[in-house]
Formats: sequence, C-alpha cells, structure tokens
Amino acid sequence: MRVLYQFPLWMQRLYVGVHWRMSHKRKAVYLTFDDGPIPEVTPQVLAILDRYGVKATFFMVGENVVKHPDVFQQVRDGGHAIGNHTYNHMKGLRVRTRAYINNIEKANAVLGGTRLFRPPYGRFWIWQKLALFRRGYEMYLWDVLTHDYNSNYTPERMLAVIKRYTRNGSIINFHDSVKSNERMLAVLPQAIEWLQQEGYEILPLPMRNV
Repeated sequence: MRVLYQFPLWMQRLYVGVHWRMSHKRKAVYLTFDDGPIPEVTPQVLAILDRYGVKATFFMVGENVVKHPDVFQQVRDGGHAIGNHTYNHMKGLRVRTRAYINNIEKANAVLGGTRLFRPPYGRFWIWQKLALFRRGYEMYLWDVLTHDYNSNYTPERMLAVIKRYTRNGSIINFHDSVKSNERMLAVLPQAIEWLQQEGYEILPLPMRNV
C-alpha cells in the first residue's frame, strides 16, 4: 500500500475551495496540531513553540476542550490560532450531513467561534464540505503529513519526510495526542530548527470568527 505524505493533485482539484497549501509566493510554512488539548502533551508543545518564537494552529476536539479548559486557555493565551476538529473526533464518512454539522457546531460553541475546520482523518463527503462553506467555515487539510501517530515512524524518518516535501506555503500536520506524543515531541524541535535554517517563516493559519 502506498504511503501518502501529500494529497494527490486530482483530489485537490476535485475538492475545490479546500485549503491544502497556502500561497507559494511567500516563503512561509504553517505548523498545525490535531486532537488536543491534552494535558500530558499540549503544554510541552507550547513550551517548544515558545522556545523558538513560533506560533502555530491547533485543531481541537470539543470534548477535550471541555475536559481541559485550562490547557485550552494556555493555547489561546500563547497567541496561537484555534481550529475546529469536531466535538468528539467524528468520522464524516460514517454519519449524515446534519449530524456532522451539529457535531461541529457543538464544538464551535466551546471553541469560541473559529472559522477554521479540519475533518478528522482528512475524510468527508462533498456535501458536508458544501454545508460547512454555507455556514462560513473554511476547511484546511495539509500539504505535509508527518505520520507522527504511526509507531513505524522514527523521529529521523519523520524529519526526512518534512525535509523532502516541505515547500513554500506548506501546511504541516502534527498531532498533540498521547498516541503521537513521544515521536512528535522528539522531531518538533529538529523540524523547527531546520525550517528556520532554510529561511522559512513559521506562521499560524489566518483566523477569524464565524
């Protein structure tokens, strides 16, 4: 089975309006973290980002925000962008559009009204996308998948993926989850140092409320 690090071009063309990558005209990349906030992980990510003077984007699961409001507030106080990752990591392909939208709106009620949305697993029906667009959401996927959740990936292998596939405008996907914790925290400082040495700005995704 072929391992994907970037979405194929045909898929990007099929799902018009979805953000896979930001502008190629600016030498900038966008670090994103899915599945938090998790008290065993997210504060460590914040400490690393702060050490390097970097702002990122956190796509959060609503029920985790309810469980860990203090960690959520740490992310906000740090000046990072907040995105919606559904209320309970819902798989869009397994539910009807109305249930999916209701779940996202439930998450948004505790997230403070962000317009940024990322579907769990990067999977969704096209009519779910259209329903979200009508409600003012913008969908962000990624340009570089680190596979930090995969136990077969060492930090060295993950760094090699980042070095090979990163380009102007890349949206790089990490996870601040217990499953990814050890590998992600090991590679993150190395990735930031390499990106900065290569002259990339590291920016949060543009944020406004719905």
